[in-house]
Parts: sequence; structure tokens; C-alpha cells
Amino acid sequence: MGNVTSNVAARFAFFPPDPPTYDVHKDESGKLVLQGMTADKNIDVHMLDTKGGNKIIATFWRHPVARLTLLYSHGNAADLGQMHELFNELRAHLRVNIMSYDYSGYGASTGKPTEFNTYYDIEAVYNCLKKEYGVKQEDLIVYGQSVGSGPTLHLASRVKKLGGVVLHSAILSGIRVLYPVKMTFWFDIFKNIDKIRRVQCPVLVIHGTDDEIVDWSHGKRLWELSKEKYDPLWVKGGGHCNLETFPEYIKHLRKFISTIEKISISKQQLTSAPSITEHKHCKCLRLKAKKEKEES
Repeated sequence: MGNVTSNVAARFAFFPPDPPTYDVHKDESGKLVLQGMTADKNIDVHMLDTKGGNKIIATFWRHPVARLTLLYSHGNAADLGQMHELFNELRAHLRVNIMSYDYSGYGASTGKPTEFNTYYDIEAVYNCLKKEYGVKQEDLIVYGQSVGSGPTLHLASRVKKLGGVVLHSAILSGIRVLYPVKMTFWFDIFKNIDKIRRVQCPVLVIHGTDDEIVDWSHGKRLWELSKEKYDPLWVKGGGHCNLETFPEYIKHLRKFISTIEKISISKQQLTSAPSITEHKHCKCLRLKAKKEKEES
């Protein structure tokens, strides 16, 4: 069954740029860099091993004052080389770190693109964020565009304390992009319609009303099924691949980021607040004992 599902996915869901728009090599110091992209000292390049046996490329875009990190899963017809400009803009306007990656079989990542490989890919990237950068769940927002909503909701349905989720032109499931079916079949792929119900954090849904590839109804249904709904952004006249060009896109996204930051700060203050009984009371006892000693 798994092989059949993966084959269905590969036929309609994955269109990696051929040839890739970049390459990876080591510089004189032995550090990985992306050839074909503008050099940036605030970008770390990683080659990660996945449970699927592949090696994938991930990039960490550092912002000097960022509190939150965005884990971005791109669409099905792009690779990291084509996302460079967008990530620069998002990092600057949202003041977040950005971690993105190429799926197996995309860009300089090895292997073949399949549904399950995308799940292994995002798990490897998430583990890298925890181990290499110390990113906490509550300071992480997972962002999925189009097919990228599949691995995004796979991770979000398993990691229970995430800061938030952004679903950009997302799909309910693979078969539902092609046919308006009412039930989920065993051979369907990226069953987001089921996984969204298990997400425990705020969910922002962004979708164009004139999306010609993934109908607007997908976004609306995902928003309806979300437990913690954030005000959705329905971009009037927006298509499938141009939502970033609308001014309301970055404005609404910045508002969402600000909300998640406030929630994160509030949670940290609650967990780090000193205990009145243990801290202040003990301090008073120490002062009193010192005073008694001086009087004696």
C-alpha cells in the first residue's frame, strides 16, 4: 500500500526543477555553501541524514534579534535556489529566523520525492533545529505552502507544543485536489483533512479566492477543522503562486507572528517567575538571622 501511495504522489505532486537552480560545495574553510546564490554570512547550510536514507539540504537564515523561528516547507515546483529572495524578505519584515529545506530529490538533496520521504525530511530538519540551535517547540512556527502543507501538518500533528502553524494555499489531501470526494481513500496522500484535527496550536490559513490549482474550498475547510483558529486571510483575486505579491499577505503574517511572540513571552514569564514562598520568604529569613546575630 505504501508503495502505491508513494507512486500516486510522485505522478501528480512533485515537479522538482530540472536542472536544479543551485549546487552545494565546501569553501576554503570546509563550510558548506550554496553555489549560484548570493553569499550571506547569516545563512548556515546543512546536509542532513533522514530516516529514508537520503541526504537533504537545509538552510538556516539567522536574524539578529529574532525570538521565533519559521520552518518553511516550499511548494512542489521550486527548490531553495528559487526561494532566496522570498526568504530574505520574510526574514527582514517578520524578524524571524527561517529554516527551510529541499525535499528528497529536490535541488542538491539525494533520493526521490515521495510522500513519506517528505515526512522523514521535515523530521530531520526539526531535529536539527533542536540540536544545533536549541529551538524550543513554543518558539517554532511551521509553515507549509501548497504540497508543503503535507509535511507541515505531519509534524504539527505530532509535536504538541508548537508556537503556531501557517497553511499557505494548502491542500485537504492529494486526491481532493483532483476530485471533490467526500471520503478519504486508503490510497490518498497527504491526508491533511485528518491531521489538522490533531493540531494543538494557533493555525493561520492563507488562500487565494481565485486559486486555479487548489480550490479555495480547501483552505476554508482546513480553517473550519482547526481547533485553535486564527483569523484567516482570504486574498481576493489571489491565485496559487502569487499571494506574496499582495500587500495584505505580509501585513497579516506580521500580525500573526506578533501574536505568537506575545504568547511565547507570556508562557516564559509564567514558567520563570520566582516563587514567593521559596524566594522572598527565604530572603527574609536570611536577613532576620543576620540581624539576630549582630544583636547578640
